[in-house]
Order: sequence, then structure tokens, then C-alpha cells
Amino acid sequence: MLGFELSFIWAGIIAFAVLVYVILDGFDLGVGLLFPLTKDEKERNVMMNSVAPIWDGNETWLVLGGGGLFAVFPLAYAVVMPALYMPIILMLLGLVFRGVAFEYRWRTKRWKGTWDIAFFGGSLTAALCQGIALGALVQGIEVENRAYAGGWWDWLTPFTFLTGVAVTVGYAMLGATWLNLKLEGRIQTHMRRLAWPFAIATVIFMAAVSLWTPFLRYVYFERWFTWPSMGFSFVVPVLVGLCILGLFRGLQQQRDLQPFLCALSLFVLGFIGIGISFYPYMVPGALTIVDAAAPDSSLWFTLVGTLVLVPMILAYTAYAYWVFRGKIDPEDGYH
Repeated sequence: MLGFELSFIWAGIIAFAVLVYVILDGFDLGVGLLFPLTKDEKERNVMMNSVAPIWDGNETWLVLGGGGLFAVFPLAYAVVMPALYMPIILMLLGLVFRGVAFEYRWRTKRWKGTWDIAFFGGSLTAALCQGIALGALVQGIEVENRAYAGGWWDWLTPFTFLTGVAVTVGYAMLGATWLNLKLEGRIQTHMRRLAWPFAIATVIFMAAVSLWTPFLRYVYFERWFTWPSMGFSFVVPVLVGLCILGLFRGLQQQRDLQPFLCALSLFVLGFIGIGISFYPYMVPGALTIVDAAAPDSSLWFTLVGTLVLVPMILAYTAYAYWVFRGKIDPEDGYH
């Protein structure tokens, strides 16, 4: 029983790390996605300044989620990674391009346009591949004898492309609402205007993915349309509807914080919906949380370090956001 409980505790920790990464890096990637829609270099400079103090700490949560999966659910890691090698590698390359472009565009004038393209391209690649990887995991991974048994291109299907576009559009919405929160004047007005079409598109894509998902696997359909779990089919859509209402009312009333919080809440509810669909599986339909867990000794050993590490990460993350709260001065330079 103790090992059973430990495995579920660790599943919660990894889910939390992934959710925090999506929330924090989502609007960061969204800022890059909005680069082609800017009016001039001044807008792009201020947009980068809005995430400059915090962007490079977001990947900490990605490392924690991926590293935790490898350490405490090695069987799931061994199945998922071969199935998603291509989108994961492309995602990491996109994040590398973003990081390099972030630093280099401030060091040059002649090649600034090239690094702007690299920043946008890296953001687009990372966001699209994250959505595709999520869609591939939702649609299911073929497993035989506790090993991946699918093909090289199984991750690329109409459904995974839909989820890839949905996540990308959602990140752009997060980026626009973040910039509406952090900027002032003409640039804020521009970003608030951009938030409208991305918010509408996000709602449409969320509805499309939500309607398609129950028909991918019977276990999803059963989870959402049989009692008592059917209760989630009423509660989650109601909460999503309230968030959508708050998002659009906040944009209409030209509020700063409300649209951003409502946009984040949409992602949180979407993540909760995926968790409800997956439970109790790590790899849907193939490996449960208990089946994929490492030995109890490994779970205990890693848990002790994590219980120290996670509060430290949360503390310095919260401190960074607190220090750099408020609006961005357009005249301030990078760092």
C-alpha cells in the first residue's frame, strides 16, 4: 500500500511540474509568437523586456517534469520517449533557438531582424511540438511487451496536428494577455486588440479537441459519459464557460489582470480535464501509474530531495515575479 501511495504522490508532483511549466512558459512562448504582428522594433524590445527577468527560469519545471518521469516512472519514460522522439527533439531545438536569439538580438543591429525571426521560429516550433506531443499521448501509444511497438510517424495524425495548433494559438492568447498586463499606452492597446482573435480561436480549438477526445478511446468516453465520473462533464464545462466570460469581459472593460488570470485558468481546466481522462494511467490504455513506477526505495530517495527542491524553486520563482511586478518602462533596456 505504501508503494501504491508513493507512486500517486509522484504522479501528482510530475503533473504539477508540467502544469507550472505550461503556465509560466506558455505566455513566454506567446510573446515570441506575437513578434510578426508587432508594428515596429520598439514594440518588440518592450515585449522582450516584459519576460527578460523570468524567461530562463521557466525551463526548470520542464527539467523537473522530464527528469522526474525518468527517475520515478522509468517504464513510462522508456515507452513515451521512443514514440515522441521527433517532436521532443524539435521542441528542444526550438527552445535553444529562442534562448540564443534572446541574447544575441540585443548585441547586434545588422542582424537583429534575423534574430527576431529566430525568436519567432523557435517559439512557434516549441509551442507546436508541445501540442503535438500532448495529442500523441492522448490518442494513445502502441505498447507490446512493455515496450513501444509503434512506427516512426505515429505521432503525426490529424488529431495531433489539431492539438498542436490549439496549444500554439492558446500560447499566443496567453502572450497577448500577459503583455496587456505588463505594458502601457499604444503597445498595450495593440496587444489587447490582438488578444481578441486569439482568445476566440482558443475557445474554438478547445471545443474541437474536447469533442474529439472521447471518441479516441472507449476509456475516455466511459470516463466522461458514465456515472459517477460523468459529473465532471457538467462541472468542467461550466467552469470553462465562466473563465471564457471573465476573459472577454476583462478585455471589453480594458482591465489588466483579469484577462490574464482567466486565460491561465482555461489552461488549468484543460490540464485537469486531461488528468481526469488519463487517470489512473501514465500511458493511456497501456501502463497505469503503479505499473510504471520505480521500486519503493527509488521513490523514497527521490521524494526526499524533491520535497526540499520544489519549495526552493517555488520561492525563487515567486520572488522573481514579485520583484519585477508592475508595468514595463518602454525606455528600460534589457536587464
